Amino acid sequence: MLSIENLEKELKSEKLQSLYLLYGEELFLLETSLKKIKKLFGECIKGINYITIDETNCNELIADIETPSFGYERKLIIARNTGLLKKEGKRKNAELAKLKEKITTYLKENKDVIKTSVVLVFVEEEADSKQELYTTIDTLGIVCKFDYQKPIQIEKRMKGICNHYQVAIDDSTLRYFMEACGTNMQELINEIRKLIEYAGKGGKIQKEDIDKLAIKKLESVIFDLTDSLGKKEIAKALEVLKNLIYAKEPLQKILITLYNHFKKLYLVKLALKYNKDIISSLNLKPNQTFLVNKYKTQARYFEERELRNILQNLMDLDYNYKNGLIDLQIGLESILCKYCSPKI
Repeated sequence: MLSIENLEKELKSEKLQSLYLLYGEELFLLETSLKKIKKLFGECIKGINYITIDETNCNELIADIETPSFGYERKLIIARNTGLLKKEGKRKNAELAKLKEKITTYLKENKDVIKTSVVLVFVEEEADSKQELYTTIDTLGIVCKFDYQKPIQIEKRMKGICNHYQVAIDDSTLRYFMEACGTNMQELINEIRKLIEYAGKGGKIQKEDIDKLAIKKLESVIFDLTDSLGKKEIAKALEVLKNLIYAKEPLQKILITLYNHFKKLYLVKLALKYNKDIISSLNLKPNQTFLVNKYKTQARYFEERELRNILQNLMDLDYNYKNGLIDLQIGLESILCKYCSPKI
């Protein structure tokens, strides 16, 4: 199996293999690599030297490989979400199993033909590494799993983009940028390019630029709101809530996000109390682990009993709102005021 970075290096050097399997959750980087493969392949004429396969016609794959690409040296076949590489459930599909075996055998017996006449790319959401088809592709070609990037990998990519445009950004600002804008690669690249344009060649991206220009994720804004709540700063907490409403965030979505956030703080509190791992307690993905310290810091603002009460208040508000007993905005403001009040 090839890492994402090594696959990108190989494609950058314009090396094009005849057989690929690209799969995983990080769809932006996956699609970027797929675009590079298509670009390296050259002109694509659908139905002639460019064929797309999916679960509805994957039984035609071998026939498509064998059909000449008239007027062209090679043919590009992209087999996307065929289901051929998924992990089989308890109830096996006999027909699909037979097709997998047939394709696996064909790839093994015709590897020289495929190498000279076809570029075959399997693109899947998930793939079972124990399957014979998987190991065959790994032996004859390239397999690359696109996992969510870890924070350090995301930082490296963002810094690389900034360096390319000769714009500086320090590590603490970069971490703040990720905290504010999330970890979705497409969204981060869109936001960093905006900030690069603002800073200009030779400039430097500052924290205040992010506050001024970047579109913050709702989860990030909830962190800001919780900071104000923990510090008993009622005016700031209400201002954050009003800004969310002004930005047309649905009140129900704000309520749900707020509830989920305080639930995480409560779980952090319990994890610290019973010496449990916070990452597994919160079920954080690899690209979210950088948030652990922020959750720990915010959890210290509240007693365990307080967090239980906040969660109960938010559930009661949801019930009363759905039954027409209270206005949702007034209810949210009341809860913020209650927990922003100094302790007696």
